[in-house]
Amino acid sequence: AAAAMVLVVVMGVSGSGKSTVGSRLAAKLGWKFYDADDYHPIENKKKMARGIPLNDEDRIPWLCTLHDILRREDSSGQDAILACSALKKMYRRVLVNGASAIEPEQPGEKPSLKIHFVHLDGPIDIIAGRLEKRSGHFMPPELLKSQFDTLEPPRAPENFITVSLEKPLPEIVLEIESAILQG
Repeated sequence: AAAAMVLVVVMGVSGSGKSTVGSRLAAKLGWKFYDADDYHPIENKKKMARGIPLNDEDRIPWLCTLHDILRREDSSGQDAILACSALKKMYRRVLVNGASAIEPEQPGEKPSLKIHFVHLDGPIDIIAGRLEKRSGHFMPPELLKSQFDTLEPPRAPENFITVSLEKPLPEIVLEIESAILQG
């Protein structure tokens, strides 16, 4: 494999299967796996449990923490996969560049981390059906619509692939693996 570390963010709305796909891929490749939900400050978790959508102010410090984790893995030579909703372009910029991403984008700006974004994409009714079957998850289904309203799907020049979440899990994992390993 090339010397450059591979950092992958599996993104999508709640219920799209990010954690399942990300952890399965990490296990297959022997890479480290992080679930962004584990890094929410307690205030954010309380808000979500009450059915209140998080705003940008709630999310930026959380995303900066995640950027720091990815940067640490990158500099220590560790390939890593992060499951994170990363719904807006600005959130993805914070994952790539840290707190400096809050400033307007500069032309020719060099991203501080090379991250491959994998967008797990699918229709709201399929995802809602999956969320209904989950127990003990802190995402109430009412919040799903707000997630779709917030979603800004990645587009060029962002570094991403889109994968249908309706495919079987092994197929999704294989598709991501081959896309990443082919650079």
